[in-house]
Amino acid sequence: MSQDDAPLAPADVAELPLFPLPEAVLFPGTALPLHVFEPRYRKLIADVLRGKRVLGIARLRPGFEQDYYGRPPLFEVCGVGRVIKDVALPDGRFNVVVLGLERARIVEELPFEPYRVARAELLSSREAHTALAWSSWYPKLEQLARRLSPHVSPADTEELGRLVREAPSAGACADRLAAALIADADERQRLLEELDPTERLTRVLARLHELASTFGAAASPPASELN
Repeated sequence: MSQDDAPLAPADVAELPLFPLPEAVLFPGTALPLHVFEPRYRKLIADVLRGKRVLGIARLRPGFEQDYYGRPPLFEVCGVGRVIKDVALPDGRFNVVVLGLERARIVEELPFEPYRVARAELLSSREAHTALAWSSWYPKLEQLARRLSPHVSPADTEELGRLVREAPSAGACADRLAAALIADADERQRLLEELDPTERLTRVLARLHELASTFGAAASPPASELN
């Protein structure tokens, strides 16, 4: 384990800097590249880089446009990650990559300027109950991902297979496939909020089957058989 993916502690989210975005959802085990140009978020990144390099990627609720520069409502569950790459540009902007580490729930926002800071709590998945299902479904999922890979990732036909092979658990696999395959922000947010890894994997598998049907690829047994 590297310092980049070292586990977070409750103290790391006691005063969590928030980067609110309208469409982005950060899943654990996935990387999110960001181009940071607004002055308040330049300040956020500069402060984060001087500290623990930890921040929350929180999704703005619909209707945020009228109060974008204020404090529009956020979804309570957010992804928490660590900045693993950063490039400071000459004009003060940043290019950064955030590695997702945990799910967290925003408990309350704290008085802070110019960016938003919250007290949050880490959320745990129930991975212990999914070991049997994961071991039995892994080969089928890997096969299906490989069949779909040329259609959803033309630049790298092994990408989806790699995501499955390297996933250490059912929940991690679901998160990585969701980040790679699911574009709809509302669906991604629902998957982020789902703490049951089996349910997350079932939903992602259902999406894989939809893609398989669309592309005419052979599919493995229905996702409902995961349970």
